[in-house]
Amino acid sequence: MAHYKTEQDDWLIIYLKYLLFVFNFFFWVGGAAVLAVGIWTLVEKSGYLSVLASSTFAASAYILIFAGVLVMVTGFLGFGAILREQKGCLSTYFCLLLVIFLVELVAGVLAHVYYQRLSDELKQHLNRTLAENYGQPGATQITASVDRLQQDFKCCGSNSSADWQHSTYILSREAEGRQVPDSCCKTVVAHCGQRAHPSNIYKVEGGCLTKLEQFLADHLLLMGAVGIGVACLQICGMVLTCCLHQRLQRHFY
Repeated sequence: MAHYKTEQDDWLIIYLKYLLFVFNFFFWVGGAAVLAVGIWTLVEKSGYLSVLASSTFAASAYILIFAGVLVMVTGFLGFGAILREQKGCLSTYFCLLLVIFLVELVAGVLAHVYYQRLSDELKQHLNRTLAENYGQPGATQITASVDRLQQDFKCCGSNSSADWQHSTYILSREAEGRQVPDSCCKTVVAHCGQRAHPSNIYKVEGGCLTKLEQFLADHLLLMGAVGIGVACLQICGMVLTCCLHQRLQRHFY
């Protein structure tokens, strides 16, 4: 009877090891996905960050990158812990899973908070940026961000092209008679902004504000979905790790 029980425990340990191994593989892949989303946010979309009032969006991306790296490193440690069947390694693996879960929870809270105040922040800050900062000395990065924003989203002005009429840049000599910046033009050439006709510039309902708000909302949802997916894997991993740890403890003692 004791021999049968020992044999049964052996099979259960092997079964748990295989389950944990499969989980760890998907967990590692999930970590790579989290890392990729975080890097893509900063590298590919960093041009828009200068027009945002707070750094919460960028902070969420940095946290995702940190979590992704930690997940991938933890995944490698997990493979070693499973193969060696060492309780100490499994305990370390469990603690790292818990730390990653907490990091992703913080990133999720930040993303949720930012999502709630996204619309108000954009309305207040984008209008002020276009009116006061665009084209001004020392605001080269903001100017480049606004130009890229208008070209990428094919829009002009915060709410409409009329927003530029009260801009410090348009009212200055540097504008050289432009009614809107050249980045509003469908085909950008020098001084094309002197003609604010719908055939020449982008006339989009809601302006850049609506498009940027939708873009950021979609991006935050993507970051949240990836984070939730990996968090669900982590919960499964922590449960499996506890089960394997207990079985190993019973088996050897």
